[in-house]
Amino acid sequence: MSAPRKGRDDAAESARFVEEIKKTAEGLLEDGADRGDIKLLARSLAELRNAFKLLAQYRGRRKVVIFGSARTLPDDPLFLQAVEFGKAAAEAGYMVITGAGPGIMEAGHLGANAQHSIGINIVLPFEQSANAVIANDEKLINLRYFFTRKLLFVKETDAIVLFPGGFGTLDEGFECLTLVQTGKANIMPIVMVDKPGGTYWSHWDRYVKNELLEKKMISPEDLSLYKITTSVPEAIREINDFYRIYHSHRYVRGQLVLRLNHPPHHELINRLNDEFHDILTSGRIRLGEAHSDEMTEPKLAALPRLHFSFNRRSFGRLRQMIDLINQSV
Repeated sequence: MSAPRKGRDDAAESARFVEEIKKTAEGLLEDGADRGDIKLLARSLAELRNAFKLLAQYRGRRKVVIFGSARTLPDDPLFLQAVEFGKAAAEAGYMVITGAGPGIMEAGHLGANAQHSIGINIVLPFEQSANAVIANDEKLINLRYFFTRKLLFVKETDAIVLFPGGFGTLDEGFECLTLVQTGKANIMPIVMVDKPGGTYWSHWDRYVKNELLEKKMISPEDLSLYKITTSVPEAIREINDFYRIYHSHRYVRGQLVLRLNHPPHHELINRLNDEFHDILTSGRIRLGEAHSDEMTEPKLAALPRLHFSFNRRSFGRLRQMIDLINQSV
């Protein structure tokens, strides 16, 4: 009887949130808000609603977002490498999300083919229109605003892969790193791919270490949040290995719960407590079961779990902990 009651509780809570949205919208008129501001909010909400409705159909599948230059030509080794990555990702069971434009975005879709592709396109007066792979596909989403597009990229994906690109690629890469570093996005693999002999990401990495790490603007463990490679198989392996034992996480009543594909042995739990006690605010890392608050995700209920009081700050260390768990079997 608990599952149906939980379903009713969830529906009631959703209805309350909808009422909050209505009250907020009505409050704009009370505030005398500028017409342009109201228009922006209305269009943003409509964009997100339509996108959520479409993407909900594919929520059960793992996804990879590919970022990179729209100006990369089809004969460029990077274009061919992105095609190879898209194909390998689809074969590994992932859907491939890109910004739907030309260059690296088109290459990723070419590799994955339309069946395994999702496009989140930004409507611009120049440079970008949807590529031929996704242009007439029902999985193409057209948006007016970069901020709604960025939200969807990070919210819907299980991994980020960046090929060399311009300001937009660097912006997206730094934003993803920031969101994962601060816990505002789910922890996930962030992989930078360059062609063999390429210097794009190695120069970027040198800058990060010399200017950010050396001057203590980031912590040493933050370097664990990304990986640089010139190999497509290694990029795929980095993503697959991340989900080898680790499945997902969720906060439940103040505790972080790691859902795992396989139960950890007691020796591993003892090692985690020894090596990662610095990220705990109290208590110990312990094996546990699904909490009643997690019953909104019944397919995950049987997964073994690690429960602990996480400081919600040391996400680089959390990534190192997940890596150790994934190496344990």
